[in-house]
Amino acid sequence: MHLIRRNRILRSSPAIRAMVAETILKPSDFIAPLFITEGSNVKEEITSMQGYFRMSIDTTLIEVKQLWDLGIKCVLLFIKCKDELKDNRGAEAINPDGLMQRSIKAIKDACPDMVVMTDVALDPYSIYGHDGIVEGSEIVNDPTVDMLAMMSLSHAVAGADFVAPSDMMDGRILAIRDTLEYNGYTKTGIMSYSAKYASCFYGPFRDALDSAPGFGDKKTYQMDYANRTEAIKETLLDVEEGADIVMVKPAMAYLDIIREIKDSVVLPVSAYHVSGEYAMIKAAAKMGWLDENKAIIESLTSIKRAGADLIATYFAKDAAMLLNK
Repeated sequence: MHLIRRNRILRSSPAIRAMVAETILKPSDFIAPLFITEGSNVKEEITSMQGYFRMSIDTTLIEVKQLWDLGIKCVLLFIKCKDELKDNRGAEAINPDGLMQRSIKAIKDACPDMVVMTDVALDPYSIYGHDGIVEGSEIVNDPTVDMLAMMSLSHAVAGADFVAPSDMMDGRILAIRDTLEYNGYTKTGIMSYSAKYASCFYGPFRDALDSAPGFGDKKTYQMDYANRTEAIKETLLDVEEGADIVMVKPAMAYLDIIREIKDSVVLPVSAYHVSGEYAMIKAAAKMGWLDENKAIIESLTSIKRAGADLIATYFAKDAAMLLNK
């Protein structure tokens, strides 16, 4: 055979493959989600997320320093609110001495250069487990947005670098941006969950925070997974309203959406490799059905290849250790 082009030449050795690789995964691509609970010296494994933990603030600080040393530059904070502090309006979410606010301050004191992002939604604080205020059987939009704006401001006051509204209420990005600007927090960024789908892959996360909805589901505010153009519409509106980073959630079942968003905006695009996607890999590896380390890197590479600039993933620490070898 006499061929003009032999494509295998560029695959013929590890060195050549590394030279021409189109997608390079690195620890600074990752956002590490952290689950924080009250107490001291607490490190509780989450049953449905083997190898992942709820931690008290003191234990979290140790973890944050380890993540920084591995090259991870960003953490995303979620807190487990005590049941007795939950109500319909999520008043504990704006407590200046609340667990989230204390966690932000502690992390910024211990590791000032770590980028701290905070979850902004009412479900951890709600007696109903919904992302918004409930009136009758409806999750009401505008009163919820008012509370989310106040919540974001409280996080900014505590020292958060970015607030990350994950609720999918209409108009919340503009309300948060206006509130931050009016109060002088002009350096606080917004990472918007712009295309967050009503997905079955969130189950283990809800176990971690005891935040499953007490009635109904979240389909009146999270997106229908059958829809594609709606994701572009939602994202472009968030860009117009002042988002600094946009997010697609989940990630692996929505790689096409990540690419659509990447092609539609000029902002950084993040994707959330969610708890159910993490748990599937863990479960399959435990059964011996796949190589966990290879599955981690291949999965995360696929998300970045699809167009994600940043990846929130429960594999952040494991992936960083693998990439640093």
